[in-house]
Amino acid sequence: MSARAMRLADGAEAIRGDLPASATRTVEVPAESGDALGTGVLRFSALLGVRDRLLHSLATVPDWALTIGGDCGVSLGAVEHAMRRTDGDLAVVWLDAHPDLNVPDDSPSGAFTGMVLRALCGDGELLPDAAHRLHPDRLVLGGIRDVDPAESAFIDEKQISRVGAEQLDHPGLLLDAVRATGAGSVYVHIDLDVLDPAVITGLANPLPFGLSLEQLTGAVAALRAEFPLAGATIAGFSPASPLDAEADLPTILRVIGALTR
Repeated sequence: MSARAMRLADGAEAIRGDLPASATRTVEVPAESGDALGTGVLRFSALLGVRDRLLHSLATVPDWALTIGGDCGVSLGAVEHAMRRTDGDLAVVWLDAHPDLNVPDDSPSGAFTGMVLRALCGDGELLPDAAHRLHPDRLVLGGIRDVDPAESAFIDEKQISRVGAEQLDHPGLLLDAVRATGAGSVYVHIDLDVLDPAVITGLANPLPFGLSLEQLTGAVAALRAEFPLAGATIAGFSPASPLDAEADLPTILRVIGALTR
């Protein structure tokens, strides 16, 4: 397992340690790197196994679930599960510094974390079954600020709604964008790098000009007040040390509180 993957695993474990044990379930992630199997996706075989384990675990949850990773790849199975629970009547709000809309041929890295949202839309590898794919007009991007050229072209082609960090001082534009999807429920994906690095230090790829904690929790609270929550993800916590993790956990717990209270 790479150093980056180890930090993400440590971050997820640090968050788990502050959650009630009776309400948490652990999905094992293999330590071996896995094989691309000719797909152009690094660790494809391992990712396939994790998705199947996550779907199996989520199938036993009676209500909506908060999935904590790891990188954004954990949202693959989590959003697919929410699509099944809602019979596809679902909008996805993707709060992230990156849109994660690459396909293997366009990806600069070959890492699935940068492809997961495009896969949910039905392009690339590790696709959900045809009945539970996300239509781009049910997608709202929030806080993105690092977009690859092919991702930008896809956003423009599909006319995907996009709300910038500077537009989230008040959540009205975000709510308008979700209302425009016509969906009856919402899934909220949060990669912690949507936050400004001044707010949280445990980020693998910190980018300036992100959201404040108040912007993020305010957006989540506004979404929850208007739409039934079908599921949520928190991903991307990558602390350099246990001490760094301890310093960031109050911030993450406030985000969890906004999702669950």
